Amino acid sequence: MSVIQHLGPYAPPYLAPFVPPTTARPAFSGRIGQDVRSGHYPVPHRYRLHVARDCPGCLRIAVTHGLLGLQDTVPLTFLPATPDAPGGGYTALRALYEASAHQYAGPAAAPVLSDRWTGRIVSTHAPDILRDLALRFRCPDRPDLLPPGSDAEIEAIGDLCARGIDDAARDAGQPGLDAEAARQGPLVVLFAALGELESVLERQPYVLGDTVTAADVHVWVTLVHLDTVHREQLDPAALDRIAAHRTLWSYAQRLSAHPAFASALDGAGHERPSPLTSNGAQAEAGSQSFLTSKR
Repeated sequence: MSVIQHLGPYAPPYLAPFVPPTTARPAFSGRIGQDVRSGHYPVPHRYRLHVARDCPGCLRIAVTHGLLGLQDTVPLTFLPATPDAPGGGYTALRALYEASAHQYAGPAAAPVLSDRWTGRIVSTHAPDILRDLALRFRCPDRPDLLPPGSDAEIEAIGDLCARGIDDAARDAGQPGLDAEAARQGPLVVLFAALGELESVLERQPYVLGDTVTAADVHVWVTLVHLDTVHREQLDPAALDRIAAHRTLWSYAQRLSAHPAFASALDGAGHERPSPLTSNGAQAEAGSQSFLTSKR
């Protein structure tokens, strides 16, 4: 299912049918299997995660890690927001990359799932890492983030987040794009995508129903990115329209108060949600985070 189907009659000509992008293969794409025959199999304390503070995929990994209660099972390290090595890489990861690929010349970038037994990298591909954590390390008392039969819905929500919110908000905030062009193009897509999520969350507490899933992790991280990155590039009128999705932002604040989401925010260096001032004053549009004020 594509974002076009999610937006239904609101989908404008601006948003073309989805064509999978041609992207570079991840530097390492190993998987965690079910048992010892797979080579990499789920064993407590064998693996370690390294995630970057300013990477949405890394933030999704950190939230998933917290929801699954893997703090002791799979240690996670947050790297600084600003890479300290050429090409967007990290000095702290350089030895892992060089041990995993002879004469590796690319950037030592996050995320990284490494094998502490071998001292080598298993994967640098966030979608695979997320899936393997959810499928291979889930305990019975933890949420099932990938319920049976939910793959298509979760993929569709990911498409909605990526193109309907992230890409549209980025395009609407491009320097040199006049307000009328934004209103006729990317903002139409953005408001329709936010409206779809709003209507879903008016009927149920989470995106796919009564329990938290990987779809909620994706939506929440997308909203955090909208709030902390794209908000600064959008005009006040657009911010008012975004803030008007009160059910959606109430949902985001509710998730932000959950320990798994809150600890990921803290680790990534984002500001935690805070209540209104004692007199109930509302922040002026654009002057305060969507996640820290009730508008």
